[in-house]
Amino acid sequence: MSETTLTQKILTTRIALVGNPNVGKSTIFNYLTGLNQKIGNYPGVTVDKKSGFIQITGETFEILDLPGTYSLFPNSEDEIIAHRVLNHTKLEDRPDFVLMVIDSSQLSRGLFLATQLIDLGINLAIILNMVDLAEKRNIEIRTFELFKSLGVPILSTDARNQKGLDEVKNLISQRNFKKAKGFLDIQQVVPTEILSKVRDKFDLENNYQAYQLIRFGTKDKAIPASDRAYLEEVVQSANFDLEEAQLEETKIRYRKITELVTNALVKKSIPKPASNLDKIFLHPVFGYVIFAGILLLIFQTIFTWASFPMDLIDGLFADISAGLAGMLPDGPLTRLLAEGIIPGIGGVVIFIPQISLLFGFLAILEDTGYMSRVVFLMDRWMRPFGLHGKSIVPLVSGIACAIPGVMAARNISNWKEKMITILVTPLMSCSARLPVYIILIGLTVPDETVFGFINLQALALLSLYLLGILGVLGTSLLLKLILKTGEKSFLLSELPPYRIPRWSDVGITMFEKSKTFVFEAGKVILAISVVLWVLASYGPPSRMDQIRMDGESKLENVSDEAQIAEIEAETTSLLLENSFIGIMGRAIEPAIEPLGYDWKIGIALITSFAAREVFVSTMATIYSIGGDLEDELTIREKLDQQVNANTGQKTFNVATSFSLMVFYVFAMQCMSTVAIVKRETKSWKWPLIQTAYMTVLAYVMSFITYQIFS
Repeated sequence: MSETTLTQKILTTRIALVGNPNVGKSTIFNYLTGLNQKIGNYPGVTVDKKSGFIQITGETFEILDLPGTYSLFPNSEDEIIAHRVLNHTKLEDRPDFVLMVIDSSQLSRGLFLATQLIDLGINLAIILNMVDLAEKRNIEIRTFELFKSLGVPILSTDARNQKGLDEVKNLISQRNFKKAKGFLDIQQVVPTEILSKVRDKFDLENNYQAYQLIRFGTKDKAIPASDRAYLEEVVQSANFDLEEAQLEETKIRYRKITELVTNALVKKSIPKPASNLDKIFLHPVFGYVIFAGILLLIFQTIFTWASFPMDLIDGLFADISAGLAGMLPDGPLTRLLAEGIIPGIGGVVIFIPQISLLFGFLAILEDTGYMSRVVFLMDRWMRPFGLHGKSIVPLVSGIACAIPGVMAARNISNWKEKMITILVTPLMSCSARLPVYIILIGLTVPDETVFGFINLQALALLSLYLLGILGVLGTSLLLKLILKTGEKSFLLSELPPYRIPRWSDVGITMFEKSKTFVFEAGKVILAISVVLWVLASYGPPSRMDQIRMDGESKLENVSDEAQIAEIEAETTSLLLENSFIGIMGRAIEPAIEPLGYDWKIGIALITSFAAREVFVSTMATIYSIGGDLEDELTIREKLDQQVNANTGQKTFNVATSFSLMVFYVFAMQCMSTVAIVKRETKSWKWPLIQTAYMTVLAYVMSFITYQIFS
């Protein structure tokens, strides 16, 4: 790093943006930083570190968007991070200044956190946002009275309509933040000797910092174990009740806030009643019907809108691969580019339309206020299985694709419920499984109806989806008993007013989610694509050379195009069989034989780890199927003719086909999902555990299925 760059980094002013959930903090962050944002992660946790930069009059400021929190009493990982950054623990660089965003219509609630920040001795300024909503509720805030009581600068804004945001920029440019005198004397609650010990030990600036560290420092695993032990010893030696102290602080603080708000807030008349829309959207029957209809509309739209750009991307990368193969001389490097790297990049980019559209729709639902209603509606159905009301969105998203579904789980603040959701979402049957299901159902289930209107093939397909849902619920219940956490699980759901979405925020969300996927998960997907290509393209040189020589000798005296195509397909099949991946298929045959599979199916299981739908094309190659691979009838007829050399029976009989379908219901056959789980959990531990348990589950269930039908 150059001296100039280092100096600029040191001199950049850092401003933390803090606030309760649903106060417009993200809107202000997006306005200030635009697309000049970056996503990192805090060490030791799965919470994203979101920051951006803004230049004002030639000077650069870094804006740190902290997770939403109602207080400095942390229960979730999100709140622990806010606590760590704002309290002077030296684990995170403390921001130079803090901008506290408050919902003008919920003044008392916002002031609870604001007064805690004042007591921490932070250079603070307050933004009273959503003044339009306060006006609609006939609420007037006397900001000067508020300023006199708190002693920090106060601005009023309507961020959604970009009113007052220029004043926010001016405040930042002028560094108009103040360190006010303390709001509450914590010595009313905690003995002075305890506070003094902790202040001296950790070199803290004031008593409230010491109290916060005493009360919550033991919850932050990033604090060294010796320091946590010291804090526990101080409390135990004084025989001090921390929970009682927190309750006492809360009562005293709210008593003072109530007096303050009484002087600063004027209600002109009785507010209007809540929207009648809640009577519809939260109805105990129609609420679920409406939600199902909205989901159906969203996923139908995603399939319709995403299919065209996905086909374009697929065709574009196929053309690039073919073009490179034609332009460059034949050789390992050309084949690596044309058959490994370019398709690997295409395998990343092709997901962008689905991801951006899904998160665009989710942003719209969030911004309109409907998503909070969905969480409230679904929570009581999800909680018995260890899930959260917010888990419904990732799980339903998994029907389209597990990747955006896993990414959507980041909105769940409780670590345990978020991890359970991430670990079970891939059990939902995604669209990539459809080609496998359709081929195998067509082979074994007759195209007939029962009761005059129920098609057996459609019933079989529905059963596979229901089996995946049962897998989700059963696994969630088991994980609920296995995973342990100190976090309390509860639903604190605010029902914000209905609003028209901010389209600029929706666009930024779509861009950021797509960028995160491409640059984080994409690296892993590309690497695995190249590895699979190498394994499928190379084998023992003597074997591979002999197969090529035999193929060339067969072609010498053949002129018929059909025979040429047949010989080339046979050669391709033999090369795949004798490649390293083919040898692996032979090696795992004893393990998969109890499921009814031979080594050829074993190759398909390995190659389809890249993506489940690769199973069909691998079967086409290994069984030397000529013609158009998209012609399902051709593939189905060819597969129907195959005979298992070990048993003498049809390879794809009822028992084997049903076993294979059940295997694909439960197996983690998608490297993209593995990559995104690693990205979301910030560790290889969880995707490896997920892959292992899903593989074992798939093996056991397909074994049972094979034994039943054979």
